[in-house]
Amino acid sequence: MKVLVMIKGDGADEDKIAPTDEMFREMNVYNEQLVNAGIMLVGEGLQPSKAGAKVVRDTSGEVSVVDGPFAEAKEIIAGYWIWQVSSLDEAVEWAKRCPSTQGMRSVLEIRPFFEMEDFAKVVSPEVLEREQAIVDRLKAQQG
Repeated sequence: MKVLVMIKGDGADEDKIAPTDEMFREMNVYNEQLVNAGIMLVGEGLQPSKAGAKVVRDTSGEVSVVDGPFAEAKEIIAGYWIWQVSSLDEAVEWAKRCPSTQGMRSVLEIRPFFEMEDFAKVVSPEVLEREQAIVDRLKAQQG
């Protein structure tokens, strides 16, 4: 099963804690364990929300753009991993081992990816084939 693990932090702390050499060393050890176990497919940190934007479509279809920082955000996504695990329980066990920053509250949210077969009962075979062709083309482009 493939899962997205989002590293969430308190939006109010976003600019208060800068990355340190010690933080990187601890995370490097953890990431190396994930890679050695064959679990980690991708993992990256994200810049603060002040470097980003939100595209919002309201119920009437109106589109607006909100530039960061997102002061109203209670939680921000600070980074993520994509893991290949045997079960949600395995992902939880790995997440429990993740180092944390002293004095900063963080949450790891784990969400499984949909698989094509999850849609087989609600989507026609033709649409699934077209979607699979897009996925295959994307994989080919990425090498």
